[in-house]
Amino acid sequence: MTANHSHEDCVVEPALDVLFGKWKVSILYLLFQGTKRFSELQKSIPGITKKMLISHLRDLEEQDVILRIVYPSVPPRVEYSLTETGQSLGPILELMHQWGIKHEEQLMRKRSSEAVTQS
Repeated sequence: MTANHSHEDCVVEPALDVLFGKWKVSILYLLFQGTKRFSELQKSIPGITKKMLISHLRDLEEQDVILRIVYPSVPPRVEYSLTETGQSLGPILELMHQWGIKHEEQLMRKRSSEAVTQS
């Protein structure tokens, strides 16, 4: 981003709205691996409550990031997958992943050098 742009020109907020939420990135990570049923998502994300999973899935569906398909069976079977819009998040999430790795390494080096300095 360049210095000659105003705050109104920054449209990062819509992307952050999609990703903001403690479990949304975990949900997306699992859906990048393929279509999942609700129970698969719940079992794969330790600590998430059913209520929170439902809330995040609804948010992602409203944002056109995931697709929810209900199959007419007893009991009803519900599957979630990424939409084309959701798939387009792949490169962004990969860049964030790579940045996170580098940042963690940088913080570890900083903490190590501080510990040596304090000794």
